[in-house]
Amino acid sequence: MLVSNLDSKKRIVIILFVVNIIWIILCIRVGIIQLAQGDKWKEKSQKQQYVSRSITAGRGTIYDSSGEIILAKSSTVQTVTVNPVNIAKENKEKVARILSEIFELDYEKVFKKVSKISSIETIAKRVDKEKTDKLRIWMEENNLYTGINIDEDTKRYYPYSTLASHIIGFVGSDNQGLDGIEAKYNELLTGTNGSISKMLDAKGNIIGDGGENYEESIQGENLILTIDMNIQAIVEKYLEDACIENVCTDGGNVIVMDPRNGDILAMATYPYYDLNNPYKINKSELQDVWSELDSSQKTLSLQAMWRNKAVADTYEPGSTFKLVTASAALEEKIATPDQSGAFCCTGGIEIAGVRIKCWRYYRPHGSQSLRNGLMNSCNPVFIGLGQKLGVSKYYEYLKKFGFLEKTGIDLIGEGGSIFLKEERVGPVELATISFGQRFEVTPIQMITMVSAIANNGKYVKPRVVRATQNPLTGEVKEIEPVYKNQVISEKTAKDVLSMMTSVVSEGTGKNARVQGYNVGGKTGTSEDGVNTGKYVTSFIGVAPTDDPEVCILVTLYNPTGEAGHQGGTVAAPVAGKILNEVINYLEIEATN
Repeated sequence: MLVSNLDSKKRIVIILFVVNIIWIILCIRVGIIQLAQGDKWKEKSQKQQYVSRSITAGRGTIYDSSGEIILAKSSTVQTVTVNPVNIAKENKEKVARILSEIFELDYEKVFKKVSKISSIETIAKRVDKEKTDKLRIWMEENNLYTGINIDEDTKRYYPYSTLASHIIGFVGSDNQGLDGIEAKYNELLTGTNGSISKMLDAKGNIIGDGGENYEESIQGENLILTIDMNIQAIVEKYLEDACIENVCTDGGNVIVMDPRNGDILAMATYPYYDLNNPYKINKSELQDVWSELDSSQKTLSLQAMWRNKAVADTYEPGSTFKLVTASAALEEKIATPDQSGAFCCTGGIEIAGVRIKCWRYYRPHGSQSLRNGLMNSCNPVFIGLGQKLGVSKYYEYLKKFGFLEKTGIDLIGEGGSIFLKEERVGPVELATISFGQRFEVTPIQMITMVSAIANNGKYVKPRVVRATQNPLTGEVKEIEPVYKNQVISEKTAKDVLSMMTSVVSEGTGKNARVQGYNVGGKTGTSEDGVNTGKYVTSFIGVAPTDDPEVCILVTLYNPTGEAGHQGGTVAAPVAGKILNEVINYLEIEATN
């Protein structure tokens, strides 16, 4: 009996000891959960109870210069998400199955999302209402609503597809701007996202009486461009025709600018691409081998397709740059437009032991005035002017005309010019610069230079956005043009315009003439690189020269057609056709 009592006491002691140990362990565990792992379990609890879904803000609309024609807009679509923690385990498989079927997705990937321990997972973004209506019907038939969300979203749409593609740019899958205006003004266009949030219990029912907390999204600002859709369409039509007809293997670009305020009325780079399908390559030779290219090759090809060469790329301007030399020479009073016999072309000129030929070395131009020299595009005339100006003075004018810095145009990816440093420029280098060779500039720098001449000698910064608009009130805020330095005097500007008029009426630019109007211009031909066998042909012009309203630059890369590669025979006719239609469209009064 005594032994039995002792055994009972031992058992009680052991049980109490075990209970105490368990109690201590539980206390330690509770302490760990509350103190060391409190944040972790709190977060998991909130994921199960608190659900928040983002409502994408409508992206601002992009208009052409009229403020009425839409170039880019956002249309309403649907986005489907799930709250995995609120979908019952027995329903996960069939939910994943129907979602993958309706939205044509991989079942295993969808099932993985539905099975995650997370508050929200995106299943399909920016889908048409027709598909989400099928999902709604299924949810109703199966009485299964908890954990499946259908929210309004926005999708970017470009009504004119390829029009102004290199200016407008496009957005990515997250509705963020990736190129052009869409990227440059992304923050302004994006707006502020809204949200839908709610607290749920373990069964997925809303906790409390408040229901869903809805925070409305705020649409992004609208933009009004300087681009005139009709002028843009005219430019793109003739640029495409020119590139095809002249077999321009590296494409081309055209810029049309209003010299009075810096407005870019049109800017096109050929070949164009489809803004609604920006990842579809636009060259047939690449389309045929696209599947064989690796990812890096595809990326480089796409970047080349999206590249706005009118802003990003440099080229050797050739004889169009003689306008800079002529302007500087007149401003410094080392020449006048019409002094007879001021220059004499013997077919070439020797500089520091190097003979540099005139393009017509085989039949020299002989005695000429500066006007004649520009009309004939005679290299020795401008080499002589460059020598008289000197390196330091010439570089002053390069700076004044904006060639030693970027223009600051409101587009991404602007390139900069390539000149030798001033201290490295010798007599031969100055000679080649004077007639437009052995350095590189961007097309946007060139059109801005001639616009300064057309604007009575005053530099104006180029731009592609002229105003913003509040989407709710319709209030428009104009962006003021930016005028900079007086590059040359009004008199010098008028003299240069007069000589440019002679180039078109009687000189190498005859093919750019427009009946009834005084058009001024300068042709250019240069080699694309050293000993490449490729050429860049161009024409830069102003119309009407009596009271300039339009400047134009046509640049064609490596024309290999029957017309050859000279600016007067290839680029000037393109400019003439464009100017003829643009002048009539703008209803500019005839000048002669």
